[in-house]
Amino acid sequence: MGTVATAIAALAAEETVAGGPSSVASAGFFLDYAWLIPLLPALSFAGILLFGKRMRRKGSELGIAAVGASFVLSLGAVVTWIGHRDDSHEGVQAVHRTVGWLRSGGVDYDAGILLDGLSVMMLFVVTAVSLLVHIYSTDYVAGDTRYTHFFSFLSLFTAAMLFFVLSDNLLQMIVGWELVGVCSFVLIGHWWEDKANSDAALKAFFTNRVGDIGLLVGVSILFFAAGGTFDTPTLSERINAGEVSHTALVAASLCLLAAVMSKSGQFILHTWLPDAMAGPTPVSALIHAATMVVAGIFMVARLYPVFWEGMSIGGSSINVLALVGAVTLLFGGMLAFTQNDIKKVLAYSTVSQLGYMVMALGVGAWTAAMFHLFTHAFFKACLFLGSGSVSHAVHSFDMKTDMGGLRKVMPHTYRTFLIATIALMGLPPLAGFWSKDEILAGTGGWFGTHGNGNYTLMLVMGMVGAAVTAAYMTRVVYLTFFGTYRGHGHPHESGPRILGPLYVLAFFAVVAGLFNMPKGFQLWPEAWQERFGHYVEPVAAYFPAIGHAKPSWSLAIVSTLVALTGAGLAFRYYFKRVQSRSEAAGEPLTEIGDGPVSRGGLPKAVHTTLVNKYYFDHLYTGVIVKAVKGPLAKATYWSNQKVIDGVVNEAGRRSVAAGRAVYDHVDQGLIDNVIIDGSGRASDGAGESLRTMQTGKVQQYAAILFAAATVLAGVFILVLSI
Repeated sequence: MGTVATAIAALAAEETVAGGPSSVASAGFFLDYAWLIPLLPALSFAGILLFGKRMRRKGSELGIAAVGASFVLSLGAVVTWIGHRDDSHEGVQAVHRTVGWLRSGGVDYDAGILLDGLSVMMLFVVTAVSLLVHIYSTDYVAGDTRYTHFFSFLSLFTAAMLFFVLSDNLLQMIVGWELVGVCSFVLIGHWWEDKANSDAALKAFFTNRVGDIGLLVGVSILFFAAGGTFDTPTLSERINAGEVSHTALVAASLCLLAAVMSKSGQFILHTWLPDAMAGPTPVSALIHAATMVVAGIFMVARLYPVFWEGMSIGGSSINVLALVGAVTLLFGGMLAFTQNDIKKVLAYSTVSQLGYMVMALGVGAWTAAMFHLFTHAFFKACLFLGSGSVSHAVHSFDMKTDMGGLRKVMPHTYRTFLIATIALMGLPPLAGFWSKDEILAGTGGWFGTHGNGNYTLMLVMGMVGAAVTAAYMTRVVYLTFFGTYRGHGHPHESGPRILGPLYVLAFFAVVAGLFNMPKGFQLWPEAWQERFGHYVEPVAAYFPAIGHAKPSWSLAIVSTLVALTGAGLAFRYYFKRVQSRSEAAGEPLTEIGDGPVSRGGLPKAVHTTLVNKYYFDHLYTGVIVKAVKGPLAKATYWSNQKVIDGVVNEAGRRSVAAGRAVYDHVDQGLIDNVIIDGSGRASDGAGESLRTMQTGKVQQYAAILFAAATVLAGVFILVLSI
């Protein structure tokens, strides 16, 4: 660990400022030492594993202290960055520090950090949400058998995401990307004794591995197409300068999109995300608000020139990135209607909101996408932690069977949940309204907005998605907090360690939208208008020159009316019709038995399709996996038994036959019978012949000796004469 710390500390030895030739000795303490922000939670991970069980609070205090310190450093980085951004000349924005890492094939590769508005914003979001999740978890998982293990990996999860957002090159991004995936696998399967949890963790892991192939291929294409560099600012600058083949960028952007689809839950690789709700609720909040799923969004934002050029975003009306996002936001949201598990409703809501972000990036509304990521982090974390507070009280996540009427016994949870719900619906004046409306304006499909293209289809799908969001969240609020309590026992309000984070997140769900108020908004000082875009959007040479849509009050009014329409229809159904039927029946009802779905036809078909989640799980599990485990497995077994084993067995039989032939004919027939036995018989005969010469007569022996001497003398004479 000391070696790693030394290497990271060496980053302070060199600094370049991306986007211009200038170089400064220091950008301020908090930017100079930003490498400490991921290092502290990483060290706490090791410390909790080694010493956590011997600590007073089983290691949770170490995790909270480390993430708290990272949050303070991130907050300092935000303040310092604001001053750095305002004091810098145009185009000189990003603090880029590097240190030598490795050498391969005669090429030197550096490691480093890239600090600009995007990474600084992400540092704040990740550390803020993670700190609140850590505090919340001390109550939520209290008494858990793997309490220390949970906090150690929660710290590593945070460190991995922070490392990822600070990475200045593609290799580091891959490392952070995979670390985030591994940590999510561990935390989703935290309660691995339940097979459903283990299956959910494996599903998340394998689904993300599918997309990771696209990441590796896309990075490889970019490396060779950009002249052998992994450095993201250099890569982006070469793309913006037109030095990279458009064909290569098309291929790379499509491959990277596959990685985004898996990591950020886009259709058709979204199916792991709802199942990941098997993990502890604090993990769900962290995954859906600040880590894991937003990693794909961040990657597109960081490598935006690749997609801007590869997808031909500027001046277009449709592209693959925008289409994937639009389909995800609409059809992902529709799946939330048929879910009874409150966390799965929120999971599909996350899928839908991530679709908004991807669509925004696809239409060229880069700042709107990042602003929605920023606001969404707070109200979605609040919703997930609020659902955990409810489940903590009723010991269930099923809204239909175990909830209802909880606003009376859990007023604090209800208030914070309602605030976050209104923000998610995109209703003014809460945060979600400002970011969602900026995305819709960025499509350029509304008259007078002048975006980077004319993405009218995306505008329409975004509008419908807003209505769907408002409708299913109205359903959630009714089933959870209104009507009659349908569970068991006596639920009660949660403690301060749960409620405290909820109130903090609810506060940000209200005020976060104020950081990017549109130009010309008379109720807000002009100096504070569009501040988010000013500080977060890069203006250096590694960022493409994109246009910015103009705000439209007519669009804002129409989008609000659309959302209110969705909420109103759901309100009429649940708060009026279901409630009146429930009172008339004298029992708690959650739906109308004789509704359109019960009568069949198209409503029934649509409902069945939604219940079966568009049959994607059936396709993956019932067709693909079953084919692998069934016919394909049988074919493989037959091939193994009949072909491979047959060849091996036949080779064995022939080897045995050859060995027997060698033994019978060569070993026994030739060697034993002919050579060995023959030589024995010859020796025996010669011995017998020689034995007959041993008569004991001296004159006979002398005659033989004389004969032998004569023969030997003749031989010598013959040799000498030659």
